[in-house]
Amino acid sequence: MTSPARHPLAVIAAASAWMATAGNLPLWEGLRRFGLLDSAAGWALAAALAVVLAGCTAALLSLLAWRRTLKAAVAVLLFVTAAAAYFMLAYHVVVDPGMLVNVVETDWHEAADLWSLRLPLCLALLAGLPAWGLSKVAVRWRPPARQLLHNLLAAAAGLALAAVAILAVFQPLASAMRNHKELRYMMSPLNSVYAAGVVAARPFAREAGPLAPVGRDAVLGGAAGGRTPLLVLVVGETGRSGNLGLNGYARDTTPELAAQGVASFTNAWACGTSTATALPCMFSALGREAFNAQKQPQENLLDVLQHAGLAVLWLDNQAGCKGVCDRVPHASVAASSDPRLCRDGECLDGILLEGLDARIDALPAVRRARGVVLVLHQMGSHGPAYWRRSPPASKRFGPECRSANLQDCSREQLVDAYDNSIAYTDHVLASTIGWLREREDRWDGAMVYVADHGESLGENNLYLHGLPYAIAPDVQKRVPWITWLSPGFERRSGVELACLRGRRDTRVTHDHLFHSVLALLDVRTAAFAPGLDAYADCTRPAAEGVASGGTGAPVAQLLTRR
Repeated sequence: MTSPARHPLAVIAAASAWMATAGNLPLWEGLRRFGLLDSAAGWALAAALAVVLAGCTAALLSLLAWRRTLKAAVAVLLFVTAAAAYFMLAYHVVVDPGMLVNVVETDWHEAADLWSLRLPLCLALLAGLPAWGLSKVAVRWRPPARQLLHNLLAAAAGLALAAVAILAVFQPLASAMRNHKELRYMMSPLNSVYAAGVVAARPFAREAGPLAPVGRDAVLGGAAGGRTPLLVLVVGETGRSGNLGLNGYARDTTPELAAQGVASFTNAWACGTSTATALPCMFSALGREAFNAQKQPQENLLDVLQHAGLAVLWLDNQAGCKGVCDRVPHASVAASSDPRLCRDGECLDGILLEGLDARIDALPAVRRARGVVLVLHQMGSHGPAYWRRSPPASKRFGPECRSANLQDCSREQLVDAYDNSIAYTDHVLASTIGWLREREDRWDGAMVYVADHGESLGENNLYLHGLPYAIAPDVQKRVPWITWLSPGFERRSGVELACLRGRRDTRVTHDHLFHSVLALLDVRTAAFAPGLDAYADCTRPAAEGVASGGTGAPVAQLLTRR
């Protein structure tokens, strides 16, 4: 005996109720964690939220209630809701446009690190079973005109139901959303639908036209003596400033850098909490607020360096440069086959230093260039597989967490694995300085290391990174910024490392990076803002004859005096 055909609105009501309740386990857990379920009023708030989510989801599905689209739409939303629930429960992330960009741009190596047997189990229970049940249900369809009327009325009814529920608990709802902003990004599947809409609309929000030029007037201050400058700019990944021994951390995670006499800014802040946001922002001349509001894409720091006649090369051991290196020579080393440094399709960051001399000599512009800038984009401390970011020789802390399910480990084990990755970064950066020292007969070398964003390691039960900037904890925004200059580069630039070490607590941000690099390399352009040179307070007149025209003053001082 076959079951009778169901009205499409019955299917929509059942699916919406399921997603609004079982599919929102992270939301209910969040309400409990914030103490909002400690009273009857709190439970009333939770019930109203379930009604709001069910009503809005039903309104959305009602517009898709057609013979060829309804079941597919319901199935997609079920799996999206289940996947969001898993990652929000496992890592306490939220689903917003920035997180969706991270998902879209994640390569298969990073995705593999997130794999767990709990993921298919969660998908099967929250999405697979109801989707299978849906496939067995016969739906009774009306003629197109009547179906359209039914759909519109159902959508209106769903929105009306949501509106009534909001009005019923408006005051506690407004208070909860104001005091715990992350809750608004935990409401599935509306959070995912909203994020997808924002990301899809971004290309249309930008003004039509070519890439806006920046620094096309750039020139390099010439040196009457000395060697050619070589700056190695290391872009760190997932670096927590507070976990560096150099910055006062209880563990000595950076002994090799300390022996090199580097200078470290302990109060440096990122302009984003994910690579997709922070990386383009930190290379931009705009600064965080203007970058987020820009309507037309612009050239970045690497373009300006090329305009000035410097040879630029980007080497990547990550999931790409997010468009930053599109107009300069670039290469990925992530798929290298070096048996010492690479395994299972991933490479340790030491691979970035392999064959650098040959790579520099092969640059098309290097023979006529007046300097070289190498950008090394690290794998760094990318999680959740922190234990994979360090070789056995760097594993000084343990026992370390060796699971991608971070909540399976104690916080001590998790921190051990993360600190081992910092210890390896310490070795890679010190090796970079060693490589530069060995070439002082050819180059005046310098190294600047700045991480793109930080990381949560279980503080307040948060993990990984990518929370919206306004609500992200400081550990996701505070990053390392380390500088080393050879004696020749100190003379050339006028920047004194000893002075920088004495100003370690100066607040700097990614907004300073563009202008600080230009100042270090004596690149002169109207795009340079002297007030955003992080090294300006430690810059003295350069050695006689080093600056252009024999003035003995680097670009920061020349422009400041105007």
